[in-house]
Amino acid sequence: MEFWKVDKILLSFLEEDIGFGDITTEGVYRGERAKAIFLAKEKGVCAGLPFSIRIFQLLGEVRVIKAWEEGKEFQEGDVLLELEGSAQVLLKGERTALNLFQRLSGIAFLTKEFVKRLQGTKTRLLDTRKTTPGLRYFEKYAVKVGGGSNHRFALYDMVLIKDNHKRIAGGIGEAIRRVKEKVGPAYRIEVEVESLEELEEVLSWNVDIVMLDNFSPQMVRDAIKVIKGRAKVEVSGNITLENIRDYAIEGVDYISTGAITHSARWLDVSMRIL
Repeated sequence: MEFWKVDKILLSFLEEDIGFGDITTEGVYRGERAKAIFLAKEKGVCAGLPFSIRIFQLLGEVRVIKAWEEGKEFQEGDVLLELEGSAQVLLKGERTALNLFQRLSGIAFLTKEFVKRLQGTKTRLLDTRKTTPGLRYFEKYAVKVGGGSNHRFALYDMVLIKDNHKRIAGGIGEAIRRVKEKVGPAYRIEVEVESLEELEEVLSWNVDIVMLDNFSPQMVRDAIKVIKGRAKVEVSGNITLENIRDYAIEGVDYISTGAITHSARWLDVSMRIL
């Protein structure tokens, strides 16, 4: 995403919080300058710090004294960011900058935990479109920082035929036919399948990726024997930290889960004026 678009979104975040003015800070402030730190209150993975810094910069002049590396793990008590500048800028930007950082670091931390479970396999972890409205760019960024990979960003960059498309078209084969007629070879086509019988029909259409939705590990093994390399294989549906390794079977290219975005917990980080 272009920098000006990111700035536009960050400014909208500030507008939401500041509105017509920070009446508390404006009442207290008398031109003071200050230093502030982001202090980790638990372990995690750093993600989104450049956006937090930019939030302060959009409010006024600040100097970055130190900043933690993106993607690097941290522990309780670590100083992740140190800034110096107008006390008014630091106080006005505090909540917005922290909120975004805590959210993205939580996603990166959970993503990294999933990725660790896949070490030693050829399977890649993918995210989904189950993101917070308005935050997709940032949340998918955090997934990449945590070691995961992005699935399609939005509805416009890849075809993904799911159960509701099949119902509208009157069948999975007809849905694929209609899409191929409309878009031709311009976009990759992925199709969700819910049974081995449906898989056979989908493979006959030469699609790029098949998504095995809510299959058991044994069903996945059976499906791979049917696919025989004719399409990339994605496994999805109720994937957890406890079971993801069971699905990282030879022949599975991707495992996708919405949990890394929709169920990631905010990490506990605070800002302190020194």
